[in-house]
Amino acid sequence: MTAQVTELFNNIWNNYLEVTPSAKEIHQLLGSGNDVINDHVAYRTFNIEKVGLEKLAQHLLALGYSECGEYHFEAKKLYAKHYEHTDSTMPKVFISELLVEKFSPAIQAIIHKVVDSIDESIIAQQSFLYSGKTWDISYSDYQALLVESEYAAWLSAWGYRANHFTVSINHLAQYQTIDAVNSKVKAGGFTLNATGGEVKGGEDVKLEQSSTLADKALVQFSDKAVEIPSCFYEFAKRYPLENGELYTGFVAASADKIFESTNAA
Repeated sequence: MTAQVTELFNNIWNNYLEVTPSAKEIHQLLGSGNDVINDHVAYRTFNIEKVGLEKLAQHLLALGYSECGEYHFEAKKLYAKHYEHTDSTMPKVFISELLVEKFSPAIQAIIHKVVDSIDESIIAQQSFLYSGKTWDISYSDYQALLVESEYAAWLSAWGYRANHFTVSINHLAQYQTIDAVNSKVKAGGFTLNATGGEVKGGEDVKLEQSSTLADKALVQFSDKAVEIPSCFYEFAKRYPLENGELYTGFVAASADKIFESTNAA
């Protein structure tokens, strides 16, 4: 089954690289390749039953993943869960969903129009996790979403693909600290998300995170093609719990700031 998981994440990774070329460069910058281990992948969706968090998770549960934690983001109107595989070398998966009913009727209408146009048969396939945008949306609708929720606008433009991959600093051969990784990434010409400081979290919460700002890539809207923020690369260092095992969860206060890596400048 781990071979199936590996194949799935290879497909997700290749789909992500199509709009995040910087990730490939940073991957090579930080290691020989073998020591660049993926800590976790993140997904965005809407809390509409057709495409809700559980619909994405079903593909993971079928491959040996289980639900391990839940998180609330009041300000961004999001709910999230994370999943772990029985084989701890497989990446964790963080799935969040937008609480659609908490937005204006106009925004809800745009989101429902998008979701209504998704083919049910696509959602049932494992490839849904790297299917991208399978609907049409106008640039004006994207901009309307952007006013109320960057998260909703991003999802409407990019669809179902990894929002980010994450380098596990614990597995890097040449770097022991998040500061050393950040310095190397910046020296390579990449910009970090500085919202709330370049480093989110710390040893006290057992997790340190940082991330690049999203690349920009061309999206074909129904009326025009526009270059907008795509996906980003994250870096995570985990600290041991009292039992000596590394903390495997997430920190809501840090993740809240990480979401802003896709904000339009």
